[in-house]
Amino acid sequence: MTKRYITTAIPYMNGLPHIGHAMDYCLADVCARYYRLLGDEVRLQAGTDEHGGKIFQKAADLHIPVQEYVNNNTNLFKEFIAKLNISYTDFVRTTDEAHVRRCQKIWEKLQDHIYLASYKGWYCTGCERFVTDKEVEENHGVCPDHQKPYERVEEENYYLKISDFKEQIKELILNDKLLILPEFRKKEMLQLLSESPDVSISRPKAQLSWGVPVPNDDTQVMYVWIDALSNYLTVLGYPEKDISEWWPATAQFVGKDILRFHAIIWPAMLLGLGLPLPRTISSHGMILSNGQKMSKSIGNVIDPIEVIDRYGLDAFRYYFLRHIDTFADSDFTWTKFEDAYNNELANDLGNLVQRLATLAEKNGITIEAITETNLASGYRELMEKYEFTRAFDYIWEKVQGLNRKIDEEKPWALAKNGEKEKLEICLTNLIQKLLEVNLMLSPFLPDTTNKIANIFSGQVLSPKIPLFPKK
Repeated sequence: MTKRYITTAIPYMNGLPHIGHAMDYCLADVCARYYRLLGDEVRLQAGTDEHGGKIFQKAADLHIPVQEYVNNNTNLFKEFIAKLNISYTDFVRTTDEAHVRRCQKIWEKLQDHIYLASYKGWYCTGCERFVTDKEVEENHGVCPDHQKPYERVEEENYYLKISDFKEQIKELILNDKLLILPEFRKKEMLQLLSESPDVSISRPKAQLSWGVPVPNDDTQVMYVWIDALSNYLTVLGYPEKDISEWWPATAQFVGKDILRFHAIIWPAMLLGLGLPLPRTISSHGMILSNGQKMSKSIGNVIDPIEVIDRYGLDAFRYYFLRHIDTFADSDFTWTKFEDAYNNELANDLGNLVQRLATLAEKNGITIEAITETNLASGYRELMEKYEFTRAFDYIWEKVQGLNRKIDEEKPWALAKNGEKEKLEICLTNLIQKLLEVNLMLSPFLPDTTNKIANIFSGQVLSPKIPLFPKK
């Protein structure tokens, strides 16, 4: 049995759960469920990023204590994760006492690669990061993500020597020892790495009081990325425990907007700690709405909770794991979603299950449940490369193929003609193939596939209510 550790990017607690968070969770969950299907032991991490200036300011604006504010938001995210049926095993909060303590120990272990220096330059409050003169020039002095001018700051900070690790990181990425997916992002990260300066990893307490205190310096707190990135280790107990049975991570799932931190700062931290790098960092694209970036001002934001409440969880997972590309920017419209729901989920899969279950029940045919994990090689190849959209397409071709096979073999005609032996062979083969497909589908649609397995377990129970009632 192989031990595997899968991670999600911990969301920043200054807002509500959104569709990007759902993608992180769902992609990591598919990965975790797939490896469990193979018989591996999997730990899947989730958590919340609770420090930083934006969070402190938001709590102040609402006139509530900052700890109460992050507690409330963390509870919302836990409810959201539960609503998505994410099979996580470990949850970390960056305000947890254990995380704070372990984070400080990580800082101390990195001490040889940390120095104190004065900084004069540009800062984006929205991104909570320092930006280079080149970025400011390219963006005409305004952050493209937050539409706010960069601030000119001058302060004394601690820095992590990215320069100590650049060549090592470059070689590891080039040789796919740190595999960055999709492939085209690898070139972007190598370019950013070549241009990356040493990174500020603290802020003066006078500017930012809400954070992990820097060890042996009560004038500084840790910058959010050092604090946040450490969570992948602290949740395992590092550095107080030996984590070698779980680390390095098999796969880490992040949005493309934070890939640079995971491909540059994070590897530098790990090399400084003497730890191996994760095997894979998989980055997903943005979800557009009617071809535009989602924006509250435009009014085109898609609320994942609304989608789930209207259509059910597996309808949500189906669309966002099949029709939203695993790696590239993709578009959502209600028309596309409803078409996929009615014509694919309800028609292709729902009708397939109902037809076979009804025929088997009417003719007294029972099927033994599948006990062996028999996964097609084409499916496994795609899943191992984290090509989840293509793997889903592969499964759906088999679903549609089974529908065609029913129409070709016409089991209802065999029943009408009294050809019981031929009918039993026909239905048994069709249902066994459906159950094989169902197994491959289970990492994507766990609730639905569990219902299908129950329908065909031992005695057949025809679904009285369709799996996906047409809307």
